Amino acid sequence: QVQLVESGGGLVQAGGSLRLSCKASGRSFSTYAMGWFRQAPGKEREFVAGISWSGGSTAYADSVKGRFTISRDNGKNTVYLQMNPLKPEDAAVYYCAGAVGVQKLTSYEIDYWGQGTQVTVSS
Repeated sequence: QVQLVESGGGLVQAGGSLRLSCKASGRSFSTYAMGWFRQAPGKEREFVAGISWSGGSTAYADSVKGRFTISRDNGKNTVYLQMNPLKPEDAAVYYCAGAVGVQKLTSYEIDYWGQGTQVTVSS
């Protein structure tokens, strides 16, 4: 069993940056691919970024490529999402997720979800 707790959300101006963190509990964290999803009001939840269990493989949504970077520290049971520069359309609740592989993340076959952290971007 893995529990996920996100942090790092907040209000930022367009062009600014934020780093989200997702702390996992459970000894099996390092065996899971981890990812970030987001959901804006009135929209469906969408994949943002994913990283393999080793950190050797990553995937990004086209809308964030070149602006967001996902990373993980298995020693700290934590996955990060560095976001910059932020745009108003990046505003959403961001969710951390765990799955058995990056392909499972991109196909929304998720084993664990966090509770989400709000990101607000002012124009």
